[in-house]
Amino acid sequence: MLKIINDLFNMPRSITGEPIRQTLKYIKNKTLKLKIIKFKSRSKAFDWTVPDEWNIKDAYIKDQKGKKILDFKKNLLSIVYHSIPVKKWISKKDLLKKIHFDETIATAVPYVTTYYKKYWGFCMSKNQIKKLNSNKYFVNIDSSFKKGYLEVGEYLKKGSQKKEVFFSTYICHPSMANDNIASTALQIEIIKYLERNYKKSKYTYRFVFLPETIGSICYLSKKLRALKKNMLLGFAISCVGDNKQYSIIKSRFGDKLSDSALFSVLKNKKNLKVYSYLDRGSDERQYCYPGIDLPVSGFCRSRFHTFKEYHTDHDNLDYISKEGLNNSFNVFKSIIDALESKNFYPKNKFLCEPNLGKRGLMSTLGKKFQGKNKVTKNFLAYSDGKKNLFEICDIIKINLDEALFISNKLSEKELI
Repeated sequence: MLKIINDLFNMPRSITGEPIRQTLKYIKNKTLKLKIIKFKSRSKAFDWTVPDEWNIKDAYIKDQKGKKILDFKKNLLSIVYHSIPVKKWISKKDLLKKIHFDETIATAVPYVTTYYKKYWGFCMSKNQIKKLNSNKYFVNIDSSFKKGYLEVGEYLKKGSQKKEVFFSTYICHPSMANDNIASTALQIEIIKYLERNYKKSKYTYRFVFLPETIGSICYLSKKLRALKKNMLLGFAISCVGDNKQYSIIKSRFGDKLSDSALFSVLKNKKNLKVYSYLDRGSDERQYCYPGIDLPVSGFCRSRFHTFKEYHTDHDNLDYISKEGLNNSFNVFKSIIDALESKNFYPKNKFLCEPNLGKRGLMSTLGKKFQGKNKVTKNFLAYSDGKKNLFEICDIIKINLDEALFISNKLSEKELI
């Protein structure tokens, strides 16, 4: 995953254009079944219009001595994304009106966009702005717009059932590791895990890599009927590379299988934060919207907007960690292992409690009833073939890894 993040880091991705195309080509090389779905520029998707393709070759600001005091090629966040082309001298007073900065970190360059309104601007740190001492500056943004396509990558792994598990992440952010190249790497790793371990999976798995907001809206405009018919549960994934906390963003009413799946894995984590749909911020906004109402929850480590490095150049390769990525992967590994288990809906084979003592699953001495013995008996007490592993975890207050361990033991002993 770290290799993927490094490979994709220095690319000026926006919601359309060549860098998005290159990113999807890279993902396709890693996951050969990736299909590219195209939406024409200026076409309609619900209440939205697909913008023209935007590309940028260069951007800089020079002082009166010809010295570059801002260079896009050295920091890809130093321009407002989707800026119109500009090439002219400008006064310091007018330039300051076009410069955006981060209020909280004096050394940070922020990430700013203008996708749906014609505008141009630059991004600098507070400290850089303090060094502006010329009366006028030469500004150059060598960008272009053209009719083309917005592109979405879709990977579909068909299972024996049509019911689907859905994963979505966005690929439109440039040079920010946690938000959101880490999530692209994570989805690729989940796909590879499925290909290695569940060649003949029970469920169908669908992964999308798309530009945030407009990408999910376009995708839903084309695929909504199939998604509503087949989706069992789904996840909107972002900001998964740090190791500070775990975050669940619930579906609109917090009552979907996706909500209980994430909670079953993370419920006993001391650094878990559970947010309602009121704290939504990524594509769960679209997947759970009234009339769409898909069973999708958001997953992050530190949630977007909650870490100070968010949407700045301080969200760099040093901010993420191997541990953070691995722990994020393990969340979905556990969920997939549970779903693919033959005992996802465990059902007792006996009427009344089975004799666990003769099977070596509890002490044959009559004494205080506690510990693992009690957990195992409680697991069996709710193994009625109607409650799934996620629900049983919630009822008997264990996490999903424990439930999988108990389920496997009981299966070995032919009790469920």
